[in-house]
Amino acid sequence: MTKQENIRNFCIIAHIDHGKSTLADRFLEITSTVEKREMKHGQMLDTMDLEQERGITIKLQPVRMDWEYEGQNYVLNLIDTPGHVDFSYEVSRSLAACEGAILVVDATQGIEAQTLANCYMAIDHNLEIIAVLNKIDLASADVKKRAIEIENALGIPRDEILAVSAKQGTNVESVLAEVVKKIPSPKIQDENSELKALVFDSVYDSYKGVVAYVRLTSGSIKRGDKVYFLNTKKQIEVLEVGHFKPKYSAAKSLGPGEVGYIVTGLKGVSEARVGDTIWASGNSKVELENAEILEGYNEVSPFVFAGVFCTDADDFTLLRDALEKLQINDSSLSFQPEQSGALGHGFRCGFLGLLHMEIVQERLEREYGLDLIVTAPSVSYIVVHGGQEKMISSPADLPDPSKIDAIKEPWVKVEILTPKDYVGAIMKLCTDKRGVHKDMQYLNEDRVMMIFEIPLASLVVDFYDNLKSLTSGYASMGYEYLDYRQDDLVKLDILIAGEPVDALALIIHRKDAFYFGSAMAKKLKELIPKHQFAVAIQASIGSKVIARETIPAYRKDVTAGLYGGDVSRKKKVLAKQKKGKKRMKMMGKVEMPQAAFLAVLKKD
Repeated sequence: MTKQENIRNFCIIAHIDHGKSTLADRFLEITSTVEKREMKHGQMLDTMDLEQERGITIKLQPVRMDWEYEGQNYVLNLIDTPGHVDFSYEVSRSLAACEGAILVVDATQGIEAQTLANCYMAIDHNLEIIAVLNKIDLASADVKKRAIEIENALGIPRDEILAVSAKQGTNVESVLAEVVKKIPSPKIQDENSELKALVFDSVYDSYKGVVAYVRLTSGSIKRGDKVYFLNTKKQIEVLEVGHFKPKYSAAKSLGPGEVGYIVTGLKGVSEARVGDTIWASGNSKVELENAEILEGYNEVSPFVFAGVFCTDADDFTLLRDALEKLQINDSSLSFQPEQSGALGHGFRCGFLGLLHMEIVQERLEREYGLDLIVTAPSVSYIVVHGGQEKMISSPADLPDPSKIDAIKEPWVKVEILTPKDYVGAIMKLCTDKRGVHKDMQYLNEDRVMMIFEIPLASLVVDFYDNLKSLTSGYASMGYEYLDYRQDDLVKLDILIAGEPVDALALIIHRKDAFYFGSAMAKKLKELIPKHQFAVAIQASIGSKVIARETIPAYRKDVTAGLYGGDVSRKKKVLAKQKKGKKRMKMMGKVEMPQAAFLAVLKKD
């Protein structure tokens, strides 16, 4: 078993595309964990096809490295983490299993919004932070300027910041040396033989069943041990234990402070919940009910919702099976059945953000061969009625408006890093989205950090695209959830020929209702074909119509067969046509093609 003082548990955190996974690859080469001939062209720890194609990390990935430094053998447990804000829950899980973090900053771009967010998260976990400036091999790298930026923003002395090139391997060994010197070895929480291990991730393997990724805080575990999950009180027999190299590598046992995996034999990840504590007592006096649960992390709550439907209604059962399988490997995905008059049977899915939604959609289409329709994203709301609060994710779930006391919506804190030339344009963009300006700091002579509080509903559609357009792509954005706040929110109904269409309803701020209602009515007027009678398209709040468009009726030329004679003959035929159209309007039904629904509902 490895000596306690020679174990180092650390993770790499950074903004997206700053070189985390490339640096991890160099670590694997230097420590000979993976032979050079086995190194593939892409990132070694990005195992999914989507990760390789997009150049981003989606899932955290642990790996164990053995390294000799100054005559001592050390075990370095590294966890490679995602950089995008939508996957910050993966980062928080990594941090809970570590004593230190390597903060990677691109020497050409400097500090970005997610750099700060991840660093603050690491500080909250009391981790030792090692700052690294990457990509010094590029001509546009400015090490001195970026080091001053890091010092001003995070308080890390510039002379302690390491300059490396992960791509070429320049100075990478000095980073591992700093890990050994600076990051403390794991502390033992319990001196007795009681086993305690934190589950920081769990995945489903088609051959092994549920595999729990664990960090042991005390005791040891081996194959054949009977252990408990403290939250569910479920007992299992350990089928296998081992390390990540980076593939599964079976071991005789795992000791205190080590990071590894446990094959549980369970069939569902929900039984091995992330954040749970694996426990076994070496002391018969300690009862299961008295065992203390390790401090883990809260269950993740989705904030962005969208309807997912199949273009072919017969594929509904395939979609359900695919979502259930995907949820096994992505515990943050939630879904429930939904019925739409326009799109048929589908599911209302909850996501952590827009990129998370895109990734899930792409995985469903690629891995399960489905052709999907995904509706425009929306957020969850809290409705207060009769003194009680109820969470809803769809306008269709709203109770009678006369019984609603208030509607609350989620707000987020947004940090935007931008060149100073774009401050005015960003200020206008955020205030137009009902944002509240909170703070502004100059990191150096030309880079500014702006902080706003904005309703999440204003972010989920096109905010990021507008921000990138306004700033020529130079601004970066990170956000964190704050709370639910009451505002003047209303349900906007779309009526076609007097009938409300549930699939088109939305919850919106009263001052934006006229603009959205008018735009929706004009769009539908172009998309819905003409009928034999005039069709009214209305946008309404309750019984008050705030916008209207009318699709004129087809007019058959009923006088074409008439020739000569008195004009009264023509008038008689036209009056008969008018009477028929009036009766048809009372009885007729508007046929709204699916294409019209999709053009309005589908995200742009």
